[in-house]
Amino acid sequence: MRAPLILFALAAPMLLSACGDPAPSYIDQAWVRLSPNKETPSAGYFVIHGGDAGTQLRGVLTDYALKVEMHESIDKDGMMTMQAVDRVDVPPKGTVAFMPGGKHLMLWGVNDTAISRGKMQLTFLMGNGDRLLVDAVIRKPEAAGAAAAAKPKGHEGH
Repeated sequence: MRAPLILFALAAPMLLSACGDPAPSYIDQAWVRLSPNKETPSAGYFVIHGGDAGTQLRGVLTDYALKVEMHESIDKDGMMTMQAVDRVDVPPKGTVAFMPGGKHLMLWGVNDTAISRGKMQLTFLMGNGDRLLVDAVIRKPEAAGAAAAAKPKGHEGH
């Protein structure tokens, strides 16, 4: 009678850990590159990390821009172009990067309050019903230009 009780006591933590919630998806490295012209859209970038179960990114919302769309840069007949994307698959335990030259957000009319604060909150709408709130750092156009100006001269074209 004692042996089964001891086995149960030893096995209980493993059984309970199997009942835990699956690891969730999350988003990090979020940033927005402001357009130097307020009439043209800014671009947003981030990395989605898939949890134990696959899901989809269905959209992104913010109170700090007039409009947000997901886009993807593609090679179409030898020309780079952009097309709107309505959802992005996120594989289990995989990553999907929204980065310059690939998938990205287009943000029209970024709010001056967000610009002065240096960040804006984005709400990511996931296919499993989750809403992930993430602060994206805002990088002003002059910051990008200053980084390019800091590169050593005399190595252009090599």
